[in-house]
Amino acid sequence: MKPSENCVALIKHFEKFEPRAYRCPAGKLTIGYGHVIQASEHHLRDAVLNEAQASALLAADLAKFAPQVESLLKGIVIAPGQFDALVSFAFNCGANALRNSTLLKKFKAGDVVGAAGEFKRWNKSNGQVLAGLTRRRAAEEKLFAG
Repeated sequence: MKPSENCVALIKHFEKFEPRAYRCPAGKLTIGYGHVIQASEHHLRDAVLNEAQASALLAADLAKFAPQVESLLKGIVIAPGQFDALVSFAFNCGANALRNSTLLKKFKAGDVVGAAGEFKRWNKSNGQVLAGLTRRRAAEEKLFAG
């Protein structure tokens, strides 16, 4: 599956466009629409991106996260909105966080309502509740629930 424009729009809304590198609330060096700068990406540390470059980085990131999410859902029929919400979640929290989450366990067990309710538990960074994460998780939950 491929993330839809709804997924891209949700991520762009919550990540906001940042043309220069900055530290996200989790302390990671980030640029564009939430792209975490890897050690091999020295060129991005001092870069000034335009929106098209940031969108291209996001598309490349989603091309990595979507297959990871898909691999966690083998054999499960999933609606496009559910997939989009899980890709957005994995992009923000990491595929390992999704892999080990109660959210995924409930979804795999067929408890879609219970899985949707798990999004709201992921609203902290470094132990602090963040209003932006609370809003993002509510938007992902709504997308997931359809």
